[in-house]
Amino acid sequence: MTGSEVPPSFRLAYVPGVTPAKWVRTWNERFPDVPLTLHSVTAAEAPDVLRDGGADAGFVRLPVDRTVLSAIPLYTETTVVVVPKDHVVSAVDEVTAEDLADEVVFHPLDDVLDWEHPPGQPAFERPATTADAVELVAAGVGLLVVPQSLARLHHRKDLTYRPLVDAPQSSVALSWPQDATTDLVEDFIGVVRGRTVNSTRGRTTSQAPAATEQPKRKRPEAGGTQRRQPAAGGRSGRTGSGGAKGTKGAKSPRRGKPRRKS
Repeated sequence: MTGSEVPPSFRLAYVPGVTPAKWVRTWNERFPDVPLTLHSVTAAEAPDVLRDGGADAGFVRLPVDRTVLSAIPLYTETTVVVVPKDHVVSAVDEVTAEDLADEVVFHPLDDVLDWEHPPGQPAFERPATTADAVELVAAGVGLLVVPQSLARLHHRKDLTYRPLVDAPQSSVALSWPQDATTDLVEDFIGVVRGRTVNSTRGRTTSQAPAATEQPKRKRPEAGGTQRRQPAAGGRSGRTGSGGAKGTKGAKSPRRGKPRRKS
């Protein structure tokens, strides 16, 4: 490598709630010579970071602008309502938006759910972040609806959550700029999709093992036929309709009824 060449590296952005550890571990095992660096970004920042070249790829929340970014949807999260542990909601397995009609429900500015009509009563002021809203829930001021991964991310011993069955859901996708689908991006797509090292789908830096060499067939004798071997116990030669000829001087046994002597 000359002094002007830059060693390859891979920059991966990810939004809150996404845990990229398993994919990073696989990458480090498979491509030890290509360091992967992680960049934590907000859900709102992620598309701009990818478009501006701040990362090679990223785990984002859908939707994204498909005219600029490619995206592979990975999973859709359960939506939950975060409540104090002593709240009445904690006594049930799941709730509906109607169950929250009389509750104050926070709708933070970084909310990732596409609400048409948010449930509950609106708070006097929208919290700036989900983390701020969680603090207000812990203070007993209201409730919060988020994807389950965010409820886990902001877990507190004095809070719990329950599924909200009729709420919009958030989907997570692997995304990258359409005009920057590099070899390393293809490699990371293979990691996320669970392709093996020897997979022939897409690009991988590891080549599939060569096919085992088959033993060569023995060529037939000139003329296209194999030479006949003489039958055991006899000499090679023509055979008549009665079988192989006997040895020289041997007489064939007489057939028919023997004559009587006169």
